[in-house]
Amino acid sequence: MNPDTRPGGDVPSPCNNVCRMNPDTGLCEGCFRTLDEIAAWSALSDVEKRAVLAQLPARRTLR
Repeated sequence: MNPDTRPGGDVPSPCNNVCRMNPDTGLCEGCFRTLDEIAAWSALSDVEKRAVLAQLPARRTLR
């Protein structure tokens, strides 16, 4: 299996242990992921993880 498509992989989590969900945005105030993205992280492929990571900079501006 291609390492970029298998679950797990080597892309580190953006979690920084500030786990507080913003009710207005639906995003974690620490890592800017949704609850669904946080819950699924370990099962996502590296490609999927990179797609989530690519969205985080724009989400930071939603504060």
